[in-house]
Amino acid sequence: MELNYTLSPQALAIVDAAGKAAILDMLADRFGAAYRLDPAMVLEALDEREKLGSTGFGRGVAIPHARIEGINRPVTVFLRLASPVDFDSADDLPVELVFGLLSPASAGATHLHALVEISRLMRDEALQEALLGADSPEALYALLTNVSDRDVA
Repeated sequence: MELNYTLSPQALAIVDAAGKAAILDMLADRFGAAYRLDPAMVLEALDEREKLGSTGFGRGVAIPHARIEGINRPVTVFLRLASPVDFDSADDLPVELVFGLLSPASAGATHLHALVEISRLMRDEALQEALLGADSPEALYALLTNVSDRDVA
């Protein structure tokens, strides 16, 4: 089974964020750096999606996502926040784990499949605890790719 999204080793970070707007800005910058996308375009797309309703998934996780032109496959960025931040989540809990997703503008089912896969990963309590305890982007990447490899095998 092939993953429904790409996670580049350069697309992970442990960051301090002052609020939701700062998180979205950091996601846009990371998408730009990891996938050579225009951060301003990415931020605009994430902001537009967020206006429809918070992408705060609950239980300390947010999954900001959007569809954009210029990519041919879903790509992701993962941020572990140094401290919890209010994200207007449905359960009113602040977020500590943020999994950003961008899909091609024309991706319908592909986008939904990637969202389902990410939400399934983020519901894994043991994985959440391990991600919260990770002390480097490399450790985050290892945890996320090892889970994916285990699920595929």
